[in-house]
Amino acid sequence: MKESGNFEFDDVQGLLRFGYGKLADTCFMLLKIADASAARQWLSTAPVSSAIAIHPPPDTALQIAFSVQGLRALGIDESIIDGFSDEFVHGMTRNENCSRRLGDIGHNAPKYWKWGEGADVPHILLLLYARKGGLDAWKATVEGEYFSQAFQLLQYLPTSDMGRTDPFGFEDGISQPAIDWADRHDTDSHANDRYTNLLAAGEMVLGYPNEYGQYTARPLIDLQKDRFAVNLPDAKDDPARKDFGRNGTYLVLRQLEQNVPGFWQFLDKVSDSIPEKRERLAASMVGRERNGTPLIAEHIPGILPKDHGNHFTYDLDPKGNHCPVSAHVRRANPRTGDLPTAVTGTGAIALINRLVKILGFGQKPEEDLIASSRFHRLLRRGRSYGPVLAPGDAVKPDAPAAERGLQFICLVANIGRQFEFVQNAWIVNGKFGGLQEEPDPLLGNREPMINGNSTDHFNRPTSSGSMQKTCHLPQFTTVLGGGYFFMPGLRALKYISALPANGNGGSS
Repeated sequence: MKESGNFEFDDVQGLLRFGYGKLADTCFMLLKIADASAARQWLSTAPVSSAIAIHPPPDTALQIAFSVQGLRALGIDESIIDGFSDEFVHGMTRNENCSRRLGDIGHNAPKYWKWGEGADVPHILLLLYARKGGLDAWKATVEGEYFSQAFQLLQYLPTSDMGRTDPFGFEDGISQPAIDWADRHDTDSHANDRYTNLLAAGEMVLGYPNEYGQYTARPLIDLQKDRFAVNLPDAKDDPARKDFGRNGTYLVLRQLEQNVPGFWQFLDKVSDSIPEKRERLAASMVGRERNGTPLIAEHIPGILPKDHGNHFTYDLDPKGNHCPVSAHVRRANPRTGDLPTAVTGTGAIALINRLVKILGFGQKPEEDLIASSRFHRLLRRGRSYGPVLAPGDAVKPDAPAAERGLQFICLVANIGRQFEFVQNAWIVNGKFGGLQEEPDPLLGNREPMINGNSTDHFNRPTSSGSMQKTCHLPQFTTVLGGGYFFMPGLRALKYISALPANGNGGSS
C-alpha cells in the first residue's frame, strides 16, 4: 500500500526517509558472498524495511546495500553495471588522484585501511537497527536460513549509542536537508537565489528529477532483452525501458577514527588550560557550541533555541567574524544560494552587480564565491562508535585510550557531484572560501601542499578584529576504511534475488 501522495515509499528502503534514531542498538556488517545461489535465496526473504511510516514505529529495521563487486557476484549483467556512475563502478580507491582529492593520503591512505581496498572490499553492507536490548534477537532473525552458507563475514563495524552527541562531545545530526517528497519544490535558479534547505527528491533518490530538473543517469533495462525485469518500474524519462535504479540511492560509507583525547588535550594546551578559552576555540573549529547552538545565531533575532537556530545563513558574516570560514559545519554546508551574496533582487544595478560578482571582478579573497549548496547536499545517516569520553575527562593526561569515531554514512543520487565534491572542494581543499592552505580543522589530514607549504593551522578572527592563528594542529581524524554502495529499491532487490544461477545474461 502507498501513503497519501504519489511517492513510492513502499518501494524505498527506510533509511532514505528515517534516521532510526530511536533504534539505538545497531550492527553494521560487511559481507563477502561465498555462495551466490544461497545469497539470492537469503535475499528473497530478507525482512528489509521500507519507507512506509508505521505507527507506532517498529522495534527493528534492516537495510541492504551492494558494492559493484557484490552486484557482479550475484549475477547482475554488465549491461546494467554500465548504467551506474563511474564513481560507483570504479570505487573510492580507484586511483591515486581520487585518493588525493578525497584527502586519503598520508595516514589516511587506503593501504593502511582495515577494509575497503584490494581483497578487503565487501560485497554487501547490512545495517541492522533495534531498540535497546533487542539487537541479538533481531540479528538471529535476520540471519535465518541460508545466511551462513551464503556469506562470509568480512568485518563488524563497531557502533555505540552516544545519543545526539558525537565522540568529540558536540551535539550532532542537527542539520539535515528536507526532501520534497510531494514534488512541490521549484528548482528554477531564480527561485533559489537564496539558501534553501528543501531539496528535490532526485537529489537523494534515483529515478526522480533532481535540482537541475533532470534525471540522474542510472541503469535502465530493455524488457525485450531481459524478461526478469518485468516487475521493475518503468523509467519516467524513458517509459520504453525498466528502471533498475528507481527508488534506490548510493550509500557512501567511511570509517573515521577520532582522537578524542588528542583533540581536547591539544586545545587545552594552546588555551593555557583555561576552560573558557578552550571551549571557545573548540566551538570555533566546529562552528557550533557543544550544545549545538550555531555561532551565527545572534544575527537571527527570535530563532533560538527550538531548532538550534538552524534557519540561518552566513550572508551577514562573510569574513567569519562570528563563525570562522574554516569551521567544520560551515565548510560541510556553506548555506549558499544560486547567486552571490548581496546581489539578489531586480533591476539594472542588481544585474550589473551579479555579473561583477559572478565574473570575479574586484573581489577580495574573503569574497571568493562558493558553489550553491543545494547541488551538493548529503543526507547523513552515520553512527558513532566507542566509549563516551567527556571533554573534561579527555583533557586529563591519563585519559583512557580507546577506539572511538564515526561510521560516516551519507545517501546521495550523485556520488561525484555530492559526496566527492563536498569532500574535495569544501572539506580538504585549503582554498575554500578565500582561505589559503587551511583545510577542515576536524577532518584535515595535515599533509603539506605540493609546494611544501604546511596545512596544519586554523585562523579565527578575534573580537578586536585581528586574526588569531592556531598552529601545528595534529591530525584528529583518520580514515580506516571506506566504500561506495548501491541501496536498491525493494523491487530491484526482488529482481536481484530472482536471477538464475548464471545471472540474467541479457536472456529473454
